[in-house]
Amino acid sequence: MRNLLKKIVVLFSVFVVASGVVFADAGASQKIKIWKGVNVKGAGISYIVPYFAEKDGTAKPAVIVCPGGSYHHLGMGHEGHKVAQWFQSQGINAFVLRYRVSGDGFNHPAMLEDIQRSIQIVRENAGEWNVDVNKVGAIGFSAGGHLVVMAGAFGDSVNELEKLGIKTKVSLKPDFVMPIYPVVTMEYDIGHAWSRKSLIGKNPSQELIDRFSMEKQMTSKMCPVFLLCNKDDRTVIYENSVRLSRALEKAGVQHIFILNEKGDHGFGMGNNKFVQETHWNDEWLLPWLKEIKVIK
Repeated sequence: MRNLLKKIVVLFSVFVVASGVVFADAGASQKIKIWKGVNVKGAGISYIVPYFAEKDGTAKPAVIVCPGGSYHHLGMGHEGHKVAQWFQSQGINAFVLRYRVSGDGFNHPAMLEDIQRSIQIVRENAGEWNVDVNKVGAIGFSAGGHLVVMAGAFGDSVNELEKLGIKTKVSLKPDFVMPIYPVVTMEYDIGHAWSRKSLIGKNPSQELIDRFSMEKQMTSKMCPVFLLCNKDDRTVIYENSVRLSRALEKAGVQHIFILNEKGDHGFGMGNNKFVQETHWNDEWLLPWLKEIKVIK
């Protein structure tokens, strides 16, 4: 009986992968170690979990999903796997990134290395994974929002993989980013202290503060941005997003900024009041993805 159950599980797993749809439990068993074979400290920590869109003969967009957690820990459920499932349901390939954080003993540049490596892997496997290499984006929540904006801002100028001896011909810059209630600035007035400490240390220099305050890094080369937060956010002061929006506008970057009165922080795509009342992913994010022609 035990052997029969094992066979059933194996057959089900094969069906799930072959069908092109990866469910939550199956997805968790499909971890792809992004640093396998590379001599990087903490190589075994970082991985992506793929949620492949159903194949229909056309290449699909892809999104790297970056959960939040103050660059210290990660909310892999409502800001990770739930998010990936939604993108998958919309015909978009999604990859949940488990990146290195300070809780693992890491600071910058580990986080940027991990997202750049993930973008590289997704683009280099585009043929096998049915990915449109020109439609690879990233969504991030809270500190994960800072990470995806950083990936967009530094994608043309900072190649952390090259510093590790990794050569690649694909772009490491996402084609669009979606920071949700993001950490933006490292400044002391409204910056999120825990994220700052986790990313650049307890007593960073002003040079580091300026370098990683994303509102100071926006140029016309920045990719399109979908920005969302709430005024009553008790974790990350909403003016973080206001500063980013102003910087994007000044730089002439295509973006949308949705600022709500209520909804607090950390809603992700979980089963909570804010998501139930607004359906923000279906009502706001989906139309934007169509507007920028990521999907039809």
